Amino acid sequence: MALVMAGVVVLDCAEPEKLASFYKELLEGEETDATANRVEIRGADGIRIAFRRDVKATPPSWPRPENALQAHLDFHVEDLDEAERRVIGLGGRPLETKDAGGPFEERGYADPAGHSFTLRCVRATAPKQG
Repeated sequence: MALVMAGVVVLDCAEPEKLASFYKELLEGEETDATANRVEIRGADGIRIAFRRDVKATPPSWPRPENALQAHLDFHVEDLDEAERRVIGLGGRPLETKDAGGPFEERGYADPAGHSFTLRCVRATAPKQG
């Protein structure tokens, strides 16, 4: 057995129950563990995300003026417009929705607590014929 195994991504936020609900609905998942200060979910595809209470949490800024990179989540979707409607319907907000076009179209969003994430369109490609 490996000494270190994959764990779970943890986002700090003021209200972990609300943020867990947002991601649980977005990822069509289920709550797997909850305490007074931490809620963990598992998405339908197996991704695990936890939300830890930090009453002094402040939303990250995106994009940062100095263009520094921050940690963020990437989610692959088949229909970018449909996924965007779900994000906004659940309380997320667009950050960067410019038309990137091409096979790797993506759009940036913030969850209700301000954490940034990206929806990336993954289109199936047919194998070459002949």
